[in-house]
Amino acid sequence: MAPLLLQLAGLGAALLASALILISFVAFITATEMPDLHRHEQEKFFLNARGQKETLPSIWDSPTKQLSVVVPSYNEEKRLPVMMDEALSYLEKRQKQDPTFTYEVIVVDDGSKDQTSEVAFKYCQKYGSDKVRVITLVKNRGKGGAIRMGIFSSRGEKILMADADGATKFPDVEKLEKGLNDLQPWPDQMAIACGSRAHLEKESIAQHKYSFGGLISQPVFIGSILYGRH
Repeated sequence: MAPLLLQLAGLGAALLASALILISFVAFITATEMPDLHRHEQEKFFLNARGQKETLPSIWDSPTKQLSVVVPSYNEEKRLPVMMDEALSYLEKRQKQDPTFTYEVIVVDDGSKDQTSEVAFKYCQKYGSDKVRVITLVKNRGKGGAIRMGIFSSRGEKILMADADGATKFPDVEKLEKGLNDLQPWPDQMAIACGSRAHLEKESIAQHKYSFGGLISQPVFIGSILYGRH
């Protein structure tokens, strides 16, 4: 009886291994590149500072900015101005210090029910649509979907995701940039540097569940993160 059970067990293991190999093979030969990002017709455009429609760029185009800042926003009409004022103050100061530095801020309104898009568009009118762009999603996609939409519409060599609540101080992006640069050479031109506020653990626990930052070569983001693409 025991030998028969051992034979059955061996046969079962062999069948399981064969099935896994078959599944892996099918998955490999049917795998495709990252699927195209689905956009509603209205999501293919942004309004320039004059209120005219322009076609959004693609992540697959050659980068024309050093830094893209993606700001996913849902019902953030009250908190967004504080974050935008700090971010643009830093970015403008950095550009004055280094005229070769170029940037864009992409606010992705994730189907908000308030005036988030209108508030963000005021910054587009003030700074110009080459520096500030607003993407208004037809319906709520969730934070991940909003981030992805912004990333796929970015023009930067590096892409920073910044929360609309301004939980992370914007100048800290320089720490992420240093962390990313320290990783060079990047394997396959891809890398990510993540930061945390563990050193502020007591304050963080009292005020926030999490605060997260990261910098990546090729688009990726969590919390407050910076990506780089080459």
